[in-house]
Amino acid sequence: MPKGENSIVFDFYSIALKRNFNGKMRYGQQQYDFDEGIMFFISPGQLFRIEVEEETALNHSGWMLFVHPDFLWNTSLAKTIKQNEFFDYSVHEALFLSEKEEHTIAAIMQSILEEYHSNIDKFTENVMIAQLELLLTYSNRFYHRQFLTRKISNHSVLHRLENILSAYFGDDELQKKGLPSVQYIAEQLSMSPNYLSGLLKVLTGQSTQQHIHDKLIELAKEKLSISDMSVSEIAYQLGFEHPQSFNKLFKRYTEMSPNNFRKSFN
Repeated sequence: MPKGENSIVFDFYSIALKRNFNGKMRYGQQQYDFDEGIMFFISPGQLFRIEVEEETALNHSGWMLFVHPDFLWNTSLAKTIKQNEFFDYSVHEALFLSEKEEHTIAAIMQSILEEYHSNIDKFTENVMIAQLELLLTYSNRFYHRQFLTRKISNHSVLHRLENILSAYFGDDELQKKGLPSVQYIAEQLSMSPNYLSGLLKVLTGQSTQQHIHDKLIELAKEKLSISDMSVSEIAYQLGFEHPQSFNKLFKRYTEMSPNNFRKSFN
């Protein structure tokens, strides 16, 4: 491959299992050196760049599976494939595989290849769709495992998240800025929004949005119990344009209205 940067925009889904790649791959704004056995996933229309520092042959091994969206038409995967959040993860959030896991993925890839080269009959598409579904199911399983065991201080994310939320909600300008977005929190943690939510769901059972709301409800309870401000004033101070929206959210999380919560302290 020639020296420099080579940019590609895929019009299909890409699932890659790579090892010993002597170049740099950049996906979005993130870069990763593929010197270990890992998987990464790309959706149609997303920019992918390969950076080679010197003109040389790429000495890598592994598998790449390309699936055009049209192949999934009228199949169970046509809608469900988009539910796999890892297609929107950044490269540095790739899936690191154990040797056993790598063999499992490679075996499925091999089965898909053999089916592709076999005589086509009325069962071919169904068999390949079933194999692809199995591949995605294992990928989800292995990501779940990675969230629990990967040594990237996943549990420290919870501490950092708490600090970010505490600093944000402690800001007097919350009324002007409104609630922090999931995108904002993910950027502060240097993660993609989907990866962060997936990680939090495994570690805590809650999404990023739920963590934001939990912090909000915690602060709202504090203000309702120790201040003389009206519920409307508290709502505005917490960044709500309409008190009704605050009341609805508070009741959803506490099964009590703000007024009834306040009365419970009297």
